[in-house]
Amino acid sequence: MFATVAQFASTTDKSANLEAASGLIATAAAQGSDLVVLPENAMYANPDPAAETASQAEPVDGPFASAIAAAAKEHSIAVVAGMTETPAAGSGKPSNTVLAVDGTGERLGVYRKVHLYDAFGYRESDRIQPQPAEALTFTLGGLTFGVMTCYDLRFPEMARFLVDAGADALVLPAAWVVGPAKEDHWTTLLRARAIENTAYVLASGQTGPNWCGHSAIIDPMGHTLASAGENPGAATAVLEAGRVGEVRAKNPSLANRRFAVSFG
Repeated sequence: MFATVAQFASTTDKSANLEAASGLIATAAAQGSDLVVLPENAMYANPDPAAETASQAEPVDGPFASAIAAAAKEHSIAVVAGMTETPAAGSGKPSNTVLAVDGTGERLGVYRKVHLYDAFGYRESDRIQPQPAEALTFTLGGLTFGVMTCYDLRFPEMARFLVDAGADALVLPAAWVVGPAKEDHWTTLLRARAIENTAYVLASGQTGPNWCGHSAIIDPMGHTLASAGENPGAATAVLEAGRVGEVRAKNPSLANRRFAVSFG
């Protein structure tokens, strides 16, 4: 199957963000892709760490999610995209949520971010509610995809949790903040998660000036199959279910491991 990681810099203008996202969905479909991964916070992003976001949140059947589903159906392509989800009853903070829909526009599921970015002088938890770990997986083109987002990348347990749930490809919408060594961390960790889990990694990052871009598709042996650089755009690669089995036979680290992942 063909998969695309597509990147842009979302802003506080929801209409412009949706237009950019819809254009990238159309581009990926025109390239023959079966799946396109859009960045974290594709619906709305404010680079000001002190800005409130609850007023901009939407439910997973709201205007943004509905428009993404309609675009997926129009172009017959599965879509994964990040959004800010309306707070649950009794909670004042929204969730950092990833929505997955199939090529008919039907919802495959949602993932709500577990690890919040309280690092490098930033406190995502001031405005976002962390959620319990729940594995979102879906199957497409003979591969099972597991979904996580951005800061989750720094926690190898999260990727292993998804692999234990059956994933042989990891999907990662992100808004990886720029800064000293940050781009190197991004590319290194993407390859590490692929290598240690003998899984594909499909990572889509928001672009500058606030985020580093460099969306990429990594194969289970850690080779970079496609990357998108710094500017808005897309990168596409072929994913093969047989490649996962081939690599896992050659490098049976999952079968040889002596530790299990648990959440408490």
